[in-house]
Amino acid sequence: MAIALADLINPKQITLHLQANTHPEAVRELVDLLAATNSIRNPTKFLDELRGREAVNSTYAADGVAFPHARTKLVDQIGLAIGRSEAGIPWTGKGELARLIFLIAVPERLISDYLVVVGAIARITRDGPLRTLLLHADSVEEFVATLLSAPSI
Repeated sequence: MAIALADLINPKQITLHLQANTHPEAVRELVDLLAATNSIRNPTKFLDELRGREAVNSTYAADGVAFPHARTKLVDQIGLAIGRSEAGIPWTGKGELARLIFLIAVPERLISDYLVVVGAIARITRDGPLRTLLLHADSVEEFVATLLSAPSI
């Protein structure tokens, strides 16, 4: 059975006020959310894997959205941490700013489930009105409700 985005959302793994000012700081902050909920083993090693993945190809998608991710042996199930930055985090050398960041830890054996999850998030964030609602949600509960109300879920 394919995984649903709704199955991965944990309010404790969402921050609407990233403190980070840089790409590495933002990724670290989101990895810390996964670590705080015991969703990942060895956060430092996972952070290295994320950096290696980003060095190969930027995970910036478009419209202020980034999907940092890594396939890893450090998780048994897909982990999702979400961060939002009002000012935006410089993500690429081209001056693109990520305001919504969906960090995904993927077990090596669940690549097809990962693609389903990324596809669902991409459809939601490509929708301008939904993206605007996510960017302006006043609480984590409102943010989650917006995600779950999207037709692609």
